[in-house]
Amino acid sequence: RVTKEVDSTSKEAKSFLKQQEKRQQAAPASFPTGSGVKRPSSMSTLLGKIGSKKQKMSTLEKSKLDWENFKEEEGIVEELAIHNRGKDGYIERKAFLERVDHRQFEIERDLRLSRMKP
Repeated sequence: RVTKEVDSTSKEAKSFLKQQEKRQQAAPASFPTGSGVKRPSSMSTLLGKIGSKKQKMSTLEKSKLDWENFKEEEGIVEELAIHNRGKDGYIERKAFLERVDHRQFEIERDLRLSRMKP
């Protein structure tokens, strides 16, 4: 069992509290006591609680939650949005560098050809 302390206002803490509320609402508060109704024994209730499947978080969900928390903690949400818009994006920069390199090559080629002519 792993315990983790988080701020009570964080997304992770809020999602955990929501899960706890859902579990409490799903469990019946009391069983009706009638002549024809059989009450479950305490042993079967305990085994039911132990054997019940807990909702597990997948690796992708955990990674996404961690990334969102990191972006909020570092305050880089807006910076990432601006960076990914296109002009400052990786693909756009690579295309720009290729165009500059091609243009520089043409200038150098024209200069070499002009020097070769007598």
